Amino acid sequence: MQTLHYQTLGTGKPIVMIHGWAMHSGIWHSFAEQLAAHYQVTLVDLPGHGYSATLNPFTLEAIVDTLAQTLPDQPCCWLGWSLGATVATALAQLYPERVNALVLVAGNPCFLRQDTWPGMQPTVLDSFAASLASDAQATLLRFLAIQVMALPNAKELTKALKAAVLSRPAPAGETLQGGLDILKSTDLRAALAAVDVPVLAIFGQKDSLIPLALSEYLPQLLPHTQVQVLAQAAHIPFLSHPHEVLTRLMAFMEAHDV
Repeated sequence: MQTLHYQTLGTGKPIVMIHGWAMHSGIWHSFAEQLAAHYQVTLVDLPGHGYSATLNPFTLEAIVDTLAQTLPDQPCCWLGWSLGATVATALAQLYPERVNALVLVAGNPCFLRQDTWPGMQPTVLDSFAASLASDAQATLLRFLAIQVMALPNAKELTKALKAAVLSRPAPAGETLQGGLDILKSTDLRAALAAVDVPVLAIFGQKDSLIPLALSEYLPQLLPHTQVQVLAQAAHIPFLSHPHEVLTRLMAFMEAHDV
């Protein structure tokens, strides 16, 4: 097994895509192929996910260091989904010379709800953490169902998600727990506010994990953020509404010449 598994598709402006919690880069497959018709797209399995070796301890800084040390050393657009958005934001903070644009898909710089910030209730992540210890597979399947539960084609999308997840080795329990710990403890609001590159944030109006109110809070934190809300999408808009996401992403890339 490679230390960090990644593959590159297409040619053109470089984009690195970082998946979310419990997933792997195979989740991007169809969307990445469409994107690779226009750009150079690098798909990465985070440490301990898919075909990548485990990382101990599984901390945000260690993940970012591994990405920076393994992937080609060039400025590029980093696109992160969910937990991947947290990783991409942290990389922009620690390795700003490697980032010329940032795309956050269904991400939140401070995942848990705070007094003055919209986020997830801590009890939701606590429930996932408790379930992992007793039945990791059932926990993952429940997580998949939550991500598409508000959509009319939820059954079809859940089936596609399950097939994608099962196509590569499952993360170990320690890695899954580490990812939840990162989401629970990380606050990158100050780091995101300091980002000095173009930023695109894409949200699904029906997302049950990322509050829609975040689409109003982010521009207050970082005024030059471009926010796009997909009215009929939930937590995985690149899978449920790939054309809409692709259109907005391409417009962003061309408008900022990155």
